[in-house]
Amino acid sequence: MKKQELKASMLLLLAAAIWGFAFVAQRVGAKYVGSFTFNGVRFALGSLSLIPLLIYFKSKNEKADENHNMKSNAIPAGIMLGGVLFLAASLQQIGLSYTTAGKAGFITGLYIVLVPIFGIILKHRVHINTWVAVILAVIGLYLLSVTEGFYISKGDLFEVAGAVFWAIHILLIDYFTKKVNALKLSFIQFATCSILSITVAFFFETITMAGLTKAIIPILYGGIFSVGIAYTIQVVGQKHAKPSHAAIILSMESVFASIGGILILNESLGARGYFGCALILSGMLLCQLPNFTKMELGK
Repeated sequence: MKKQELKASMLLLLAAAIWGFAFVAQRVGAKYVGSFTFNGVRFALGSLSLIPLLIYFKSKNEKADENHNMKSNAIPAGIMLGGVLFLAASLQQIGLSYTTAGKAGFITGLYIVLVPIFGIILKHRVHINTWVAVILAVIGLYLLSVTEGFYISKGDLFEVAGAVFWAIHILLIDYFTKKVNALKLSFIQFATCSILSITVAFFFETITMAGLTKAIIPILYGGIFSVGIAYTIQVVGQKHAKPSHAAIILSMESVFASIGGILILNESLGARGYFGCALILSGMLLCQLPNFTKMELGK
């Protein structure tokens, strides 16, 4: 396995861990502020957290942008990504108002199936190991998330739509990270998502300082870690990872969410849930097996 690919896999796994524990923060924050308000503020914090890095790497990035003709493409690419990110996050939150968290987790996780399917349309080559890994991960997500009979409700349909946009987001990141500066791309997509979320919040939610104050810790975690750090790690990591592999690794988010629930919220998975975690981990490792084999052979 190439060192860059291994590093990318580890970065994506770290992003999945941060996002998994963010479910705990979002759950606590939802008690005090609306979903659009929460997303608007945390994505604003995420974009602001990148400003020091943008300043630090300014001269180096500008030189690279000029050499690779990236500078003029960062803004439209970031706005497009931010729009897709806003749609994915919003649909997920709306769906949660009409369906159970377990079903929402499973349906949202279907993006790991949609990524390689969309990839075929875009003429990406998908290894057979990836398809087997996808099957294992989907079964694992089902065992981990679905605790009651599966049926299609209005909330479920919102989650399916959200999964489509999460898959599109992964594929767009894979496309744009090869053409534009990663930091600039992250900053612009976060700012775009924040502006869209806050705009909607002003029309449909009540924003109060009291609510924001009570939700300050979840918002700080959601903004600085879940957005500023994790999404940037995703953008950087996907530079050297195939989109279908990235989707499998990022599906570990569900496992880390369960771990966070156990450690912080005293939740219990049960035997079924733990078996689901094991299948997801197996899928992730199987997906990476060909690359590890190449590394051992010195290729």
